[in-house]
Amino acid sequence: MDFHVKDLNLADQGRLRVEWAMREMPVLQSIAARFAREKPFEGVRLAACLHVTTETAALMKTLKAGGASLALCASNPLSTQDDVAAYLAKHEEVPTFAIKGEDSDTYYRHINQALDLKPHLTMDDGADLVFTLHSKRQELIEHAWGGTEETTTGVIRLKAMAADGVLRYPMIAVNDAHTKYLFDNRYGTGQSTIDGILRATNRLFSGSVFVVSGYGWCGRGVAMRAKGMGARVVITETDPLKALEAVMDGYQVLPMAEAARIGDFFCTVTGDIKVIREEHFLAMKDGAILCNSGHFNVELDLEALAKISKSRRPIRESVEEFALKNGRCLYVLGEGRLVNLAAAEGHPSVVMDMSFANQSLASEYLVKNHGKLEKKVYSMPAEIDREIARLKLAAMGVEIDLLTPEQEKYLASYDLGT
Repeated sequence: MDFHVKDLNLADQGRLRVEWAMREMPVLQSIAARFAREKPFEGVRLAACLHVTTETAALMKTLKAGGASLALCASNPLSTQDDVAAYLAKHEEVPTFAIKGEDSDTYYRHINQALDLKPHLTMDDGADLVFTLHSKRQELIEHAWGGTEETTTGVIRLKAMAADGVLRYPMIAVNDAHTKYLFDNRYGTGQSTIDGILRATNRLFSGSVFVVSGYGWCGRGVAMRAKGMGARVVITETDPLKALEAVMDGYQVLPMAEAARIGDFFCTVTGDIKVIREEHFLAMKDGAILCNSGHFNVELDLEALAKISKSRRPIRESVEEFALKNGRCLYVLGEGRLVNLAAAEGHPSVVMDMSFANQSLASEYLVKNHGKLEKKVYSMPAEIDREIARLKLAAMGVEIDLLTPEQEKYLASYDLGT
């Protein structure tokens, strides 16, 4: 079995951490039990490009239980948990290609090693695997039946590919499932981003000004947590509807040019490029802390920051100091990459339980509907979304009401008025 991990001796440590995570993943475990009986992936090759974390290990175990032949690579150079990668390679015999801190060349070599499986299904977080297959490994497209995408940034890329007519096989936008983005993006990103900032800096939020750039579901989660810890939260936005919602939620909304002057912490969660730029850096206070929780490391213009700096140095783990030519110092966390994974452990397993349940069942749906789907991006089937919510409630011991026949009839009628 081919693999490339940091150190196989870390495997036993990784096993214990995976066991701990799986205690909070009952939905995925129930799916794994069914997959073990039914083997829906027997004979199916699946290549996954995901953050290699304890929760991802639980997903790999689930797919393997269903009979899948797997290959796994990292979807971000700083998001790999090396002990988990070692565990998957040694104890689960999953070909794993991921090392925390790998350079760009190694990152893409690992993607190509995963693609060497000649996958029937792809599973992505950011669409780097799918894009590499479409641009550099087109000879493999004939094998591909379909794929799934985990995150907003990846869905945006895939929809652009579909709009340009270059998407060669059907994709399911797992990110668009209610049981994914309403929980993973809001509660998972919210908590894990704050966790990453605190681990990296050990700074107090209470009394500070915390600037969140982007008020999508991830931005909502980060803002909610920062506010709960006593920070005065400022939102920057380009979408008037989201900006209005932020105002109605009680936050101050400012252009970044104004927010830059008053912020103590800055966190970007927009999915766009150069959100915080040279003119913003120059306006910031001495000691301002900058991080990103969007998928790619393009939201902070680090090239511009380096240009206006006279020196830079690592000052703490996951913290780099940029000494500006104007005499002030700014601090960038996790190289501008996903701070919740670069400086912490990513989302809590209780929310990834639903996200990876979606990945599992979406992949099963692609197998069942092989040859029936068009080459476009599909939303997550609503019946799967509801089933995952039902399973999660059951695992939590929460019961809900059922509609009576009379209520169902009323909701389906149009002739019963006042």
